[in-house]
Amino acid sequence: MKHNKTVHDTTMQFLSQPGVRNHKIRVRPSKLVSLLVAAAAISGSLAAEVIEERIGTQYEPIRLVRVVDGLEHPWSIAFLPDQRMLVTERAGRLNIVENGAVTPVSGLPDDIHARGQGGLMEVLPHHDFENEPWIYLTYSRGDADGTATTLVRGRLQGDELMDLEQIFTQDRKSGPGRHYGSRLAWTTDGYLLMSIGDRGGQPPRAQDLGDHAGTLLRLTETGEPAPDNPFMEQDDAHPEIYSYGHRNIQGLIVDPESGEIWSTEHGPRGGDELNVHTAGGNYGWPVVTLGRDYRTEGPFPHAEARTREDMIDPVYELLPTLAPSGLALVTSDRFAHWKGDLLAGGLRAERIRRLVIEDYEVIHDEELLLGKIGRIRDVREGPDGYIYVATDKRDGAIYRIESAR
Repeated sequence: MKHNKTVHDTTMQFLSQPGVRNHKIRVRPSKLVSLLVAAAAISGSLAAEVIEERIGTQYEPIRLVRVVDGLEHPWSIAFLPDQRMLVTERAGRLNIVENGAVTPVSGLPDDIHARGQGGLMEVLPHHDFENEPWIYLTYSRGDADGTATTLVRGRLQGDELMDLEQIFTQDRKSGPGRHYGSRLAWTTDGYLLMSIGDRGGQPPRAQDLGDHAGTLLRLTETGEPAPDNPFMEQDDAHPEIYSYGHRNIQGLIVDPESGEIWSTEHGPRGGDELNVHTAGGNYGWPVVTLGRDYRTEGPFPHAEARTREDMIDPVYELLPTLAPSGLALVTSDRFAHWKGDLLAGGLRAERIRRLVIEDYEVIHDEELLLGKIGRIRDVREGPDGYIYVATDKRDGAIYRIESAR
């Protein structure tokens, strides 16, 4: 069986138990999306440029449209309730994109350190933005001596962030440049997930519950630990941690029906993972990994084995190397044959992987857009039902994938 394809005519309900484990990724499209599709499609097409009119795939012929270009290493895409798009540029800019026009947003942090993989990264509106107009941003805070993955929020008023406040920063700075993690997602019970990478230099930090590196955090909307987090009562553990043993999570979604948390994360050479998260789970890095050492192609130096009974194996190893970044769950009726599938973007691989999952097993894996637009940094389903993709280039762009039926 594929994920549930039944269209439910009800609204999303928050689950009382985080990390509930059902046997399917289920999809509940919103009525609001259906009502806004026509208007959004018209307004979004005004400045768009068709790059390829028809690209064949196994089930859904698609059209590739460039929405906006001239962005410097765009990192994250998000949408406001009025259909405007938010886009971060790693160099330290946040933009509002509307009908192809780019408006910079002022009021950002003044200590963004853009170097290597760091800079301004994720953007995510509050889950109840119309009543709580907060915008959440992650960035690498610090200087050439050390940086920390940091979370701030500000109220969006016009093209300015007001009342900017730092609500979380990891406990320890590291040499700048690598493995910041930095994806955000709202859980169905209203908490904020935030990934932090192992920061590259000392992989065993990901096994230390007294260190934020190599973890997935679960926070309140004000940056405090969620009150029922798994390590709240453990003296030697940070209470924000939800799961640990991660190398660098850069794709993150929450299934709106089941509440399940899915992620993609970087392995070393090989070993890129698709995971579903369990509260308190240890995902093994670097004690266990399916990847290899970059230099020797032998076993990774800190690894004891490829798997271990007391550590959680990935649902799927993304081979050949994907270098994952950006993950979306297809809920739209626009892509009937993809509905319920995951779309995993790839940086080094320059492609999207469409993953069909049944009972926590990937039963089909299709390659999309191989080499057509370059390194893929983010993949999102828009409120209009289309798929939006950001490319990681000095002259980067946002593309829209449409059905060509």
